[in-house]
Formats: sequence, C-alpha cells, structure tokens
Amino acid sequence: MILTDTHTHLYSEEFDQDRTEMIQRAIEAGVSRFFVPSIDSQHTQKMYDLEDQFPENIHLMMGLHPTYVKENYLEELAHVETELAKKKFYAVGEIGIDLFWDKTFLKQQQHAFQYQIQLAKKYKLAINIHCRDAFDEVFEVLDSEKAADLFGIFHCFTGDFGQAKRAIDLNMKLGIGGVATFKNGKIDQFLKDIDLKHIVLETDSPYLAPVPYRGKRNESSYTTLVAEKLAQIYELPLGKIAQITTENSKAVFGI
Repeated sequence: MILTDTHTHLYSEEFDQDRTEMIQRAIEAGVSRFFVPSIDSQHTQKMYDLEDQFPENIHLMMGLHPTYVKENYLEELAHVETELAKKKFYAVGEIGIDLFWDKTFLKQQQHAFQYQIQLAKKYKLAINIHCRDAFDEVFEVLDSEKAADLFGIFHCFTGDFGQAKRAIDLNMKLGIGGVATFKNGKIDQFLKDIDLKHIVLETDSPYLAPVPYRGKRNESSYTTLVAEKLAQIYELPLGKIAQITTENSKAVFGI
C-alpha cells in the first residue's frame, strides 16, 4: 500500500528534534511520497537538504505563501522565479490568499497569487492553493486565469459542497486532511457526493493533526488516519483509498 502526503512542511522547526525519525515512521506506515510546499526564501535551503537526504521520497514545490507576502514580496517573487528556472519542482505552491490573520496586504497577495499562477503555466506545473477566509478572492483570481493549463490542488479544502464543485470545475483536486476527522469539520458531510477521483490526501503537518491527535503536532504518518476516515466515508477498503488517491496525486504532480 502506497500512501501520498501531498502537503507536509517537513522542514518545520517543530521537527528539529526528530525529523529523520518522523520521516522514517511515515515510510514504515506506508507513506512513501511526500510533497513539500515552499513558504518563503528563508526555508529554501532546508527543503533542498531534505530532498538530498530522501531523494526517492521527497518532492518539492516552489512558491511564496500568502501570509509571507509583506513589503518585500517582489523580492520573494523574484526568488521563486529564480529557483524555478534552476531546478525541477513538482508544483508552484503554496500560493493563494489568506485573510484570517491580516488583510493589510490583500492587493499584494492577489498580485502574488496571479503572478505565480502564470509562472506555473510557464513551467507547465500544478499549483497548490492556500485559502483561508478568502474563497471569494481566490476564486476571483482563478476565474481570471481559467485555462486548460491551469490545474492543481486546493490544499486543506474546508469549503462547502458548492465551493468544492467550483474548485473541481477549475481543474483542482481537493486536498483532504485532518479536518475530515473533526466533529465540526463539516466536509465529511458531503465528501461522499464527490467522486474520489477528485481527492488527494494530505496532513499539512505539523498543523491540523487528525483525531485522536487533534491539538497536538501532526506528522506525515497520520496520513493513514485520514485515509481510514475516507475509507469509512466512501465505504471502500483502505487499500483502494490509498491506490486511487496516490494515482490522483500522480496526475497532478507528474511523478
């Protein structure tokens, strides 16, 4: 059984004490494919070091996270563009709009999101979308860039059924993680009405740990718990969930 964690911040300082052991735990649990999003230039070298350590398992994205869009965001975008031109990445991400913490840089976030979508098209890569308290703003940018070569993952999808359908219509898979196991997560109420071909698994570790670890540090081995929840929702064997969601991830990332 091969499971794929399509979104995990393995370079996070939360893992500084046991990073290698944590990754090995995940591999032993059947999670052998890790897709690592970028957040800003300060973390790039850590990502490269991880890729060097686990070249068969770890696959990198490059992008500027919306909460890191500040006064210097044009320099950060230049860094993204430089890195994309230098080496192979599997997506542009994580990118998008976040209005939960701060609305100060909304215009800059919108510009950064659109600019990076255009970079993804240039390099024929998927995008990996971060959206928090900003569905209308994210869809506005996506609609303006809608095209056959726009595709990717709506990471940590927490919208309603209508928003899910809208994302799928824009060639996006839905990234499903620990929220699906929460009593108040809501997405578990309509997931069965969405064809499994549109779903990929993720943890967003070290954040959003699934039940029974909610509130604690998340890690990639917990992808199995998300898969088990989907097996219940879709009434399918765990192995079938692993197979289909991994195939879906291959369709997005090309590996």
